[in-house]
Amino acid sequence: MSGDKADAYHKISVTPPDRPSACPADHDFTPFDDAYLSDPYTQLAYLNEQQPIFYSEKLKSVVVTRMEHILEVFKRHEIFSSENVQDPVFPVCKPAADILSAEDFDPIAVMSNRQQPDHTRIRKYTREGFSSRRMKMIEPYIRDCSNELIDTMLTKGGPVDFVTAFAHPLPGKIIFRFIGFPESDYEQLIAWTSNRLVFTWGKPTDVQQEEIAANMLRYWRYCREFVAKRRLTRDDDYTSELLTAQEANRDDLSYREVESVVYGLSFAGHEIVSNFLTNSLLCLLSERDNWQSIIAEPDLIANMLEEVLRYESPQTSWRRIAKVDTSLGGIDIPAGTRIFLSLGAANHQADEFEAPSTFDIHRKNAAKHISFGHGIHFCLGARLARIEAQIAIEELSQRIPNIQLVSDQQLQWSPNMTFRGPQTLLVDWPP
Repeated sequence: MSGDKADAYHKISVTPPDRPSACPADHDFTPFDDAYLSDPYTQLAYLNEQQPIFYSEKLKSVVVTRMEHILEVFKRHEIFSSENVQDPVFPVCKPAADILSAEDFDPIAVMSNRQQPDHTRIRKYTREGFSSRRMKMIEPYIRDCSNELIDTMLTKGGPVDFVTAFAHPLPGKIIFRFIGFPESDYEQLIAWTSNRLVFTWGKPTDVQQEEIAANMLRYWRYCREFVAKRRLTRDDDYTSELLTAQEANRDDLSYREVESVVYGLSFAGHEIVSNFLTNSLLCLLSERDNWQSIIAEPDLIANMLEEVLRYESPQTSWRRIAKVDTSLGGIDIPAGTRIFLSLGAANHQADEFEAPSTFDIHRKNAAKHISFGHGIHFCLGARLARIEAQIAIEELSQRIPNIQLVSDQQLQWSPNMTFRGPQTLLVDWPP
């Protein structure tokens, strides 16, 4: 595998740097404790006001909480590198590392963790696959899949776990269809691509690490075989477009980069979107008036989704690393310092959003959130994620208007520091 080489998609044994001496330290802050996972925003609101930049001893990172500082980091991409965003936060155990040391496991950084000038070079080709034509092509499939899953829910009857019944399978089917994978493989692919969020951004046990690593290897091998088949036989899908572009621009886009784009795209387009769908329904059904409002006025859904992205985003943080000695908000940041960008804190910043702890589907500046990032690394799949959520909520609200949360359920949030969503969400619909 590419191991911990500079161009590796996952670097699995990077030693954290020492604490920046000029930065105030917090010995208690961690995004992994139960209180934070349950409700990060109360704690983040205090830090945003009182200690906007500090060093977390437990996270071994400088935590940045204010909108203006986070935007500065995003804009200064030549200073604050994104090369670490796909690296596991904590050391990988030896059995898992051995699995990922397979000679043929060699995906390389291509998008979120690739730096300039290569990032713009590759993005030029990957962006073209998210064209308006392809978005229009995929919309009927999204609607059909949504209705098929709703049919199954209605046939089975409630209560059901919305995550298992709808939110997890839908984006898996969509991103696999978009890439071009055969539908007969979807069930296996969904199994292989689950839980990587925990592997990279969580604190998995050694047993979990080993299981997830094995699935990552299986999935990489599947992707390589699939791209090789598409190289011989094209179809009207994203992979075929990339391969056609690569063959026409061999000196500008490599075949291995195409393999790695396909490998990485499904992760970005699956579990994160699953959380987006789940969080949307949770926010809406928690206040019945909001649900009734979008049933009566479907045109409200688009802005409502922006408010979900602000209020209960499926992505609450991101990472960077300082490439040179620099400063941020008056704090000296030495080269090599890890940066934890708290998007959730910025999205709840009181001087950016009025009454930020209130979920308001009519909020005029809801789209000011930074949940999809900013600048050259702005999320490539943001448009597709919005379309999926729009169609899903449209169909759910019209076909199951009396859907409701099962009362007194205790939500368990995905145990990772970056992507947020309940692991289960029980819903029912009275006769």
